[in-house]
Amino acid sequence: MNSETLQDRILSALAPEIHAEPPVKWQQRKSARMRERLVSAAIDCLVEHGYPGLATAAVAARCDVSRGAMHHHFPSRLALVGAVLDHAVYHRMRSFLDDYLDLLSRRAGDPKIELACEAHWRSVQTREYAAWLELTVAARTNAELAAIFDPVARRYDEIWMGEMIEAFPQWRDDWDNLKLAHDFTSAMHMGMLLHRPIFGSGERLARLHRFAARTMQDLNEHREPVKAEKGPFS
Repeated sequence: MNSETLQDRILSALAPEIHAEPPVKWQQRKSARMRERLVSAAIDCLVEHGYPGLATAAVAARCDVSRGAMHHHFPSRLALVGAVLDHAVYHRMRSFLDDYLDLLSRRAGDPKIELACEAHWRSVQTREYAAWLELTVAARTNAELAAIFDPVARRYDEIWMGEMIEAFPQWRDDWDNLKLAHDFTSAMHMGMLLHRPIFGSGERLARLHRFAARTMQDLNEHREPVKAEKGPFS
């Protein structure tokens, strides 16, 4: 499977409606563009003001649309949250895959796991991930939000892990280590972002990032070798 096919497959599995071809009819395209504007504005609200700042009225005002038009696309705050979750996952993972596949083509001699960690770290510094992080934190104490956020987060985690098994065929017989690598990197990078106000953005954070990448590479080098077809993630 080539890189383009692999990327297309993963993104389609994550968010088939977003990844689908644009609608043919003009009115449908206009509606899709408006929906995209509203979701993007909702992400800005989350990034700037956290979950308390996410309101349909605030999003409508940012996009200069009437409340009626807003209600047509998203009748409630939680409906908007659902669309934000889909958007955030899709666009962050597209950013990660674009970055990682580009690194593979330009730095073929570098350890692949370290390149994946590098691309993952950049992907969690996007506005999409910042919005996701705000919802993650808010869902801890907001039962109504958690009822939407938690199942969606688990579903995306299951889809992503399943696609990783296809992307890393040489790890298929070493599932526990692959899952551990994914979980460690995700938890480490989330923690690094949350600690950034304390650690700063300088050498302390950079050192942590290098440690995470080396740890993942060590895990890959010290596992039992498995004979399998190599793909673009190998």
